[in-house]
Amino acid sequence: MDIPMWFWVLCTGLFGLLAGSYAGAQVWRLRARQLVADKAAGETYDKTELRRLKPLATVRTRDDRSRCLTCGHQLAWYDLLPLVSWLSTAGRCRYCREQIGWFEPVIELGLAAFLIGSQLLWPVELNSALTISQFIVWVLMSVPLAILFAYDAKWFLLPDAPMATFIGLATVFAVLTLTIDGWSWLGVLSVISAVAAIAGLYWVLHAVSGGRWVGFGDVTLGIGLGLLLGRWELAIIAVFLANLIGTLIVLPGMLRGKLGRGSQLPFGPMLILGAVVAYFWGQAILDWYLGLL
Repeated sequence: MDIPMWFWVLCTGLFGLLAGSYAGAQVWRLRARQLVADKAAGETYDKTELRRLKPLATVRTRDDRSRCLTCGHQLAWYDLLPLVSWLSTAGRCRYCREQIGWFEPVIELGLAAFLIGSQLLWPVELNSALTISQFIVWVLMSVPLAILFAYDAKWFLLPDAPMATFIGLATVFAVLTLTIDGWSWLGVLSVISAVAAIAGLYWVLHAVSGGRWVGFGDVTLGIGLGLLLGRWELAIIAVFLANLIGTLIVLPGMLRGKLGRGSQLPFGPMLILGAVVAYFWGQAILDWYLGLL
């Protein structure tokens, strides 16, 4: 009996909502630990934000439970249903009635949409253990990528823990891709060149600017994205698209006077978006460009 496609899409969407809920919770936990670490190191930190998030950093892992960031009330299982719980309380805490905000539903819906889109656009037929494993690793990679995307967008920083997880999964993804395509020295060199095209370029920019133009987190992110893309041509397209997205964001702000030449933008989300577009449509973009020549 063949299982209809809509069923798999539904399962993927539900998993995306659950994974997005987990990713959103981890973003706040990472932020709490970062603030505690900044205080201990004598660095500048937001005291109000630390007071609000400190309970997330001081509890032991085995006793860690989700709680309202305003009143601190421990959340019940029915408060943790992705999207449903948020909608049922009109985006407010069930206990203190304070506004929760849009962060949680956006990351849940965003990851669900991303995974459904990935399944529908997947370039390889899922008809073997290897290709299915490759897609599963892609799905797993989406969680640390979502955490990195959201954290950098909010606080201009790419945390080490999800970065290490992403690079580890990206390595497995690259190995599976090489196995599916058939191992060769040319394939291995292609992966290395993709890593060099992104991480190498941003390492040079980081070194030349002393970290003003590009943070070292972007260099590290480039390693994982290069492993994911596996081809230097796609890596170059990803870098171009990331800068194009950045330009499209900056220009309207500059025209309205809200952004200046010295304004900073989180580059990690743009690089992730550029890499995703390059993975699914990079070859089509390359063929179009070569056709113009």
